[in-house]
Amino acid sequence: MIETYRKPFNQHFTGEKYKAFLESLEKGFTEIPFRVAETPVFIPTELKDKLIAAGQEIVNLIRKPDFKQLTEKSIPKTWQVAAENDHPHFLTFDFGICKDEQGNLIPKLIEMQGFPSLYGFQLHLAKNYKSSFDLPDNLSPFFNGITESTYLELLKKVILGDHQPHEVALMDVDAQNQKTAIDFFITQHHLGIPILSLTDIFKEGEDLFYSADGKKIQLKRIYNRLIFDEIANQPELFKQGFDPREPANVEWITHPNWFYRISKYTMPFLKSEFVPETYFLNELTEIPADLENYVLKPLFSFAGMGVIIDVTAADIQDIQDPENWILQKKVVYEPVVQSPDGGVKAEIRLMYLWPDQGEPQLCINLARLSRGKMIGVRYNADFDWVGGTVGLME
Repeated sequence: MIETYRKPFNQHFTGEKYKAFLESLEKGFTEIPFRVAETPVFIPTELKDKLIAAGQEIVNLIRKPDFKQLTEKSIPKTWQVAAENDHPHFLTFDFGICKDEQGNLIPKLIEMQGFPSLYGFQLHLAKNYKSSFDLPDNLSPFFNGITESTYLELLKKVILGDHQPHEVALMDVDAQNQKTAIDFFITQHHLGIPILSLTDIFKEGEDLFYSADGKKIQLKRIYNRLIFDEIANQPELFKQGFDPREPANVEWITHPNWFYRISKYTMPFLKSEFVPETYFLNELTEIPADLENYVLKPLFSFAGMGVIIDVTAADIQDIQDPENWILQKKVVYEPVVQSPDGGVKAEIRLMYLWPDQGEPQLCINLARLSRGKMIGVRYNADFDWVGGTVGLME
């Protein structure tokens, strides 16, 4: 989007450079099973300022004293977890890049989560784009004057707290084989924490433990990457390991309830130029006449699963649990990133860290490029100049 960087990048791009870039990303870690785009996104200052303002509006809502009361119904009773803390440790907001009526770039909120994202990988990705494609030193993936060293210091503070690395574990289901495993390994590289699957953890009394080198080690904190939706049909996993919903002497980073509180469920409460009109389906008094301009989304799903893009009145009438769905005005992405053969649509994820006894801080970003109907990597498998990337700013 910044012509002074985009034009020379495209002119000097080669398939050989891209191949070498991918090899450098994986070296020393693991194979990446998702598509990484050929290019970073060059975010102009005016758009960066709008992204910051849009993110702050959402943070202001989350910080309201009655936010928990507003979102109490967001947590499915099946997945309530004990000992919820007073704020999430991670915030991620996804914005589609659009144009307003005057033709100016504007971010529009697509989704939000009180859940970790690729906090390790995005740093690694930005560094490799810059080194592999000889990009200028003044380009950075960080906001608000943050540097690599201050970012890693804050990441350690949020995830480790006052504990030793061996007392904190990154946890997911079958963690070593997740699609995002490269982020896990990079995080481990920087923080020194173990990577555990749910079934690696066992409970004795109220305490949690794992085994390493023949020793039993007590777990004090869990850096949680487990999404309950992924294991809804696998109750046997709890019998093999431990049930996260039961009380235990452990700190959650971040507590699982925040995954639901800060989600699509939150969007109807936001009124802003940066947020498309969003309604709880069960509170909809009449079906909009221009239904082709709306999208229907299930509240409790992830990675775009279950979304109905071309909505009909029959789709709405067929929904058996309207309290678990939202109807949202479609966001029209502008193909703002110029590839060698046309424009590509972009989405920017703002990524915050929120330490205990601290303030939420906008730190780094994630970007996705798309030529398909939806942004997710799985929907763009047959295209080039699409996939996961990062925004770089002056």
